[in-house]
Amino acid sequence: MKIQLTLLLSFITTAGLLAQADLNVNLINYLTDAPVAGMEVRLLNESRGLERSATTNDQGVATFKGLPEVTGYQVFTDETEAFLSGESDPFSIRSNQNPTITLALFENRQIALDAVEVSAASTTQINSTDAEVSFELKQREIEELPIEGRDITRVLFRLPNVSQATGFYPEAPNVAINGANPLFTSYLIDGMDNNERFLGGQKFAIPVGFARNITVLTNNYSAEYGLTANGIVNITTRSGSNEFGGEAFLITRPGPVIDGQSDFAQRDLSGNPVKDGFQRYQAGVGFGGAIVQDQTFYYLNVEHTTDLKDNLLNSDALGVNETVRGENNFTYISGKLDHNWSPNFTSSLRANVGLVNIERQGGGLDGGVTFPSAGSVQDRNSILLALKNNYIGNNFSAQTNVQYSRFRWNYGRALNGPGPQVTIFNPNDITIGVIGHPGFVFDETENTVQFQQKFNYYAGNHTLKAGLAVISADHQLFGGGNVDGNYTVRLTQDQLDQVRGLGRGSALNVNDIPGEVEVLGYAVELRPTSFGARQTIYSAYLEDEWRATSRLTATLGLRYDYDNLSAGGSDEGDYNNIAPRLNLNYKLGRRSSLRGGYGIFYEKIPYAIYSDALQQNSTSTDYRKQIQYFVDQGILPADTDVSAVTFEGNLSGFASNVGYLQGPSAESLQEQREGVFSNERRILNPNGYDNPYTHQMALGYQLQMNNNSLFFVDLVHNRSFNLLRLRNLNAAAPYKVDPDNPQVRTIAEADASRPLPIIDGNSAVINGETLTGVARSVVMSETAGESRYYAASFNFQKARGEDDYSFRLNYTLSYLENNTEDINFRAMDANDFEAEWGPSINDRRHIINTIFTYYPVENLSLTVAGLIQSGQPINRTPLPVGYVVVDENGNPVQQQLTAPDGTPAFDQNGDPILVDVTASTTDLNGDGASFGDAYVGNSDRFPGESRNSDRLPWSNTFDVGLQYDFQLGSNELQLRADVFNVFNTQNLSGYSNNATQSNQIQPGSAASGRLIRRNASAPRQFQFTLRYLF
Repeated sequence: MKIQLTLLLSFITTAGLLAQADLNVNLINYLTDAPVAGMEVRLLNESRGLERSATTNDQGVATFKGLPEVTGYQVFTDETEAFLSGESDPFSIRSNQNPTITLALFENRQIALDAVEVSAASTTQINSTDAEVSFELKQREIEELPIEGRDITRVLFRLPNVSQATGFYPEAPNVAINGANPLFTSYLIDGMDNNERFLGGQKFAIPVGFARNITVLTNNYSAEYGLTANGIVNITTRSGSNEFGGEAFLITRPGPVIDGQSDFAQRDLSGNPVKDGFQRYQAGVGFGGAIVQDQTFYYLNVEHTTDLKDNLLNSDALGVNETVRGENNFTYISGKLDHNWSPNFTSSLRANVGLVNIERQGGGLDGGVTFPSAGSVQDRNSILLALKNNYIGNNFSAQTNVQYSRFRWNYGRALNGPGPQVTIFNPNDITIGVIGHPGFVFDETENTVQFQQKFNYYAGNHTLKAGLAVISADHQLFGGGNVDGNYTVRLTQDQLDQVRGLGRGSALNVNDIPGEVEVLGYAVELRPTSFGARQTIYSAYLEDEWRATSRLTATLGLRYDYDNLSAGGSDEGDYNNIAPRLNLNYKLGRRSSLRGGYGIFYEKIPYAIYSDALQQNSTSTDYRKQIQYFVDQGILPADTDVSAVTFEGNLSGFASNVGYLQGPSAESLQEQREGVFSNERRILNPNGYDNPYTHQMALGYQLQMNNNSLFFVDLVHNRSFNLLRLRNLNAAAPYKVDPDNPQVRTIAEADASRPLPIIDGNSAVINGETLTGVARSVVMSETAGESRYYAASFNFQKARGEDDYSFRLNYTLSYLENNTEDINFRAMDANDFEAEWGPSINDRRHIINTIFTYYPVENLSLTVAGLIQSGQPINRTPLPVGYVVVDENGNPVQQQLTAPDGTPAFDQNGDPILVDVTASTTDLNGDGASFGDAYVGNSDRFPGESRNSDRLPWSNTFDVGLQYDFQLGSNELQLRADVFNVFNTQNLSGYSNNATQSNQIQPGSAASGRLIRRNASAPRQFQFTLRYLF
């Protein structure tokens, strides 16, 4: 068996990936703080059969290279003539960490016994190496927290500088670091990429049972990290050891039977709204051990979640009033295999498989007419395979990293399979049913390969680091309308009675509609094929960690990244992404340090901006003429290659006078591509895209108050440039609204003011030729936005030690302002982004986060986790009241007054009585865009209000977890009850949501205090866990 395993691992380690770290042990004299040179230090990890020794240099530092990132380490020093023996507390090493352990040794002389009982080797917890601002939770701390559904992202909100974000679609990433857009938060597993590269977020949602450590890096991290100008979430996975052990668990959330009451929808783990009948059931098992003692280790984790949820399907005309049950299923499988070939050569193989199915079963939360035959399932399936090798030489270490991942996001897999969609009208043209198909297709696939090669060279007080990396992802998207066609039909009363008489109920399908039904409309996708591009990013870095003195460590780094997607519609990309980094850490004493740093951090280009520019594009003759017109007018560069910025994107074709289910094929309607007018189309940017980047500055102080208590404060400033936003090349002319006398412009007047005027709402004239295949708005992504972030974070944490309690307390005072919010952000008026400066949608001025655990008796623990936040900024939008309409010169448009019966009115002189024309609208500038109830872009605001000028009330949430451990010999049975939002507080912000369902859009002025409650946080919820540890 051992020989077979060795041959297997020999085969798979032709390439690999690092899961190793360097450890610096710093020996100092307890009385003088002077470094202790020339002393042997022993490092032990009995769970892995690891033992090494090293001798301290002139600065009292001994370095252990290439250590596995596992738990169970301790360092020891033997008694000498000068010093007593010492040993550290047990500690662990997380992925991509190079920790420093400080041991304060007592001199070997006659002193009182009670004095030497002060631990000579208490492990200093402060960061004495660099200026990295990071926060972590270890496995034990994670297990004590109340966590809904073992969802690892719920843990992140308990860490400083991390907040719950408002995204722009239900499943959008919701973890904001430093208040920045959550699309750009970077996720790593054991230091390797775990990012969905289309719209951000995790590919594989790693469960709690496979996580040993969670670390959030918020500022001034090493040059080894890149491809994000925001923060990093790095999860270190569990590994096996010489002792066999693991867990099995069952979790249930009974749902509304015992939960608190709310008038608003809740959300499942994927962010989709749920309401009646929601229940959750979870089960899983994880175990690991040694295949060969001290040599080969394994760990396996399998977890499954099923959500049950009910919608109401009610179509009185069709005699249907039923509850439609749906399911969400989440299955996560993870495995890890570690092998020690020799003390200097180790390998690790990790696999993660995620199978996620989120059902849209039809109906609606409070009723709907979408039948199950038109329902869909959202699939988010992922595979990650990572191979890791590490080699240690006398004065160097080398790491080779390789990973393959596949991610498929099918947003609307039809429950009923391929086929047409049918929207049914009654004789009065009221929709009474939607059957057959969701009506759209969105099926995205990413295949990604990542390779890294890293080297560390140890030269006295210098640790020199260098690395090269490539990450390449092939994206393919099959998207657009229904390739089998969408029909709109009207039933006569007799036909309606006939369909109702079938008694099909919720099983109604397209074949149940009479074949002679009147077809009002037919549409079909004209481009039923996938499209995409390959995004490849090349990276390199150099770094010198220089221990200048026993107190001062300076880290100087330089990183370079090139992203080929930055080329856009140009033939060259953004080549000048040079990112210097400087970190300084000065030890003020044995238990305190001062740290500071500066760095530039570059972001990758999200594939969505490229995909959107392809999908919403056209190569029609009319559209190409419109783009060339913009070139001739100087709106686009003179050297713009029209063929490079246009693409044959998705477009629906239409037909009339067709029979039911007999619509023409997409091929027969291709000629419609040429003359179809569009409200909006896109192009690739002919200038390409500059990678967004951030200047990060931080200054911090750390104080280890005693063996178990740590205080630290960090001041942070981030200044970001080249942020993404949308520019409308054919925007209407600027239109300023006087807050003291608000007047509105009509859509026709706005269309007439565009660079290419739109005539009659459906055409334009270029060189005397009337063209219908143009677009009212031609939109292009650009990288020109900016943001400013200021923060002060105060943290105090206490480990349990010998006491019966532990806690973490954090207060963050911050402010984030920007002039763009998202990749699809657009200015309110005429591309005037300077007028958009204001608080970010994710700005939270005050965040107070606390975790307190009390151990009243043995085996019993009570954890209270509280989160208090200031309110989310909100946009104040116009009220739909009557506004005076003005013409192109700004003069009020007038019309003759008429009597109630329509008779024209005249004055006593017989002259017509003229009055100002008014319009009830929220589109004050007439550009065709307004907020409505949902956030669909940055449109008209209430006259006199700036962007995000008001705020929602403060929010507060307190969760409680109660756990009792039954000892069963060497095993343990845990019973746990968690209560989320224990006080049943109705928070209007401060929870993970998406803008289309949030309270972020509010009509009326800030002074009015008007507040429409569209949504709220989840009410009180209960969760019960049975967990067996063996």
